[in-house]
Amino acid sequence: MPLIKIKSSVSEISSSVVEKLLTSLSFKMAKHFCKPESYVMTAFEHDVKMTFGGTFDPVCYVEIKNIGKMTPEQTKSISKDFCQEIKDKLGVPTNRIYIEFTNAEAPMWGWNGETF
Repeated sequence: MPLIKIKSSVSEISSSVVEKLLTSLSFKMAKHFCKPESYVMTAFEHDVKMTFGGTFDPVCYVEIKNIGKMTPEQTKSISKDFCQEIKDKLGVPTNRIYIEFTNAEAPMWGWNGETF
């Protein structure tokens, strides 16, 4: 159910750093949404040609989707937590990270040949 997808302009990054980032974010997604980690999906694309503020300096765009309603308090907490994690792992300044939060309705999310 919970999904985090990261697109970043960072090009030089080791697979071990990506794996550490994704496993950390997977654990944190489960914790923030109080859902089993077995339902969490993470994805990462690097070396994406992106600009922010008119420059090609390192940048990230993050999509977070979840079934249910995220509260403003929840999204603020997640934003703070995940921006710091991305900064620590990828070196992208927090002011160059956008996060888009999307609430999904259960019948609009498929899994295992069914919907939630």
